[in-house]
Amino acid sequence: MPAASSAVPAPGPARPGRRPGRLLGPLLAVPAALALVAACGGSAGGPAAAPSVTASASAAASASTAAGSPPIVAVTAAGALEVLNSATGTAEAQLVPSGVIGDEVSVSASDTVYFAVRRGCTGEIESVPLAGGTPVPITPGQLPALSPDGTKLAFASEPTLSDSTCLPASGDPVPLFKLAVRTLATGAQVTYPMVPAGSDSGLPAPISHLSWAPDGQHLAVSVSSVEDNEGWNLALVNTPAARYYLQGAGVSFVLPTGQPTPQQSYLREGVYLPDGNLFVSRACCGGVPEHNTSRLMWEVNPAGTLVHQVAIGFANLDHDSLDASPDGKWLLYLGGGGLYVSRGGAAPRQLTSGLIAAAFV
Repeated sequence: MPAASSAVPAPGPARPGRRPGRLLGPLLAVPAALALVAACGGSAGGPAAAPSVTASASAAASASTAAGSPPIVAVTAAGALEVLNSATGTAEAQLVPSGVIGDEVSVSASDTVYFAVRRGCTGEIESVPLAGGTPVPITPGQLPALSPDGTKLAFASEPTLSDSTCLPASGDPVPLFKLAVRTLATGAQVTYPMVPAGSDSGLPAPISHLSWAPDGQHLAVSVSSVEDNEGWNLALVNTPAARYYLQGAGVSFVLPTGQPTPQQSYLREGVYLPDGNLFVSRACCGGVPEHNTSRLMWEVNPAGTLVHQVAIGFANLDHDSLDASPDGKWLLYLGGGGLYVSRGGAAPRQLTSGLIAAAFV
């Protein structure tokens, strides 16, 4: 179990119903040069050299499979979409040369990769075959998450906070932030606003990651910071029952439990595992000025109770772009842009660095 933090507790993350006072600007990127300390006292090596593209996507997939690990698709800090050998971290194929954004990509069972590119204020989701080809536009949006059966695509429809021109100069920005679920065969979409108009505080709670449950109905919706490192949240949305992604019927929340200081801790991001539990990035603490005293990579149940600790991370590194292989035997995440892979929940190892998104094929 992790040691409790010795830091003085600071104001904790916003919970449903709490109304922070002001909107933050964009979060600062964390240097990718820092390493991550693995669970059980192990440590990861330093950042690997930038990979070079040397082979086809099919060859990369074959090499990774032969090594016993599924291949990985990843987005570099320069915006290239690549296929990595998950045994070595080497980039062996490039699917899109530039313009791709993080922190999420998704791959279908038929080897189609869904990703988002910079396009206007909301971005555009596109797809490309894993074997390579011309990208096909799908819909405006970002953070694409494909349902387990491959029939539905969940995504965020929201403006880019880092571009001030994408937010209204006056008036309420909250209605611009929505969760959407698109049926790929027909193009029909269902949208879920953040909250009802009557509950609108004027402060948006942007979606930062999406993940489908094994049942293909529930979505884990990671919500990013609203104010002073407060507001991080992990909502479980029952898509047939819910009307909003952050409030009302069909929405529940995964709250931090255990140590350190669950009252001040928050879940930075979470994704479903094939058994219905969740893989989460748990941080402590928030407040003014923004700071953290611990980062823990945990497997938890939907109530937030610890099932297994995968890793202990450096407090000053952001941990995001979480993913699990379809069989649940492999986990990955980014720590300050470094790619870490864990087999069977064991201490992870760093494969490479300089990434903004990653996912298993």
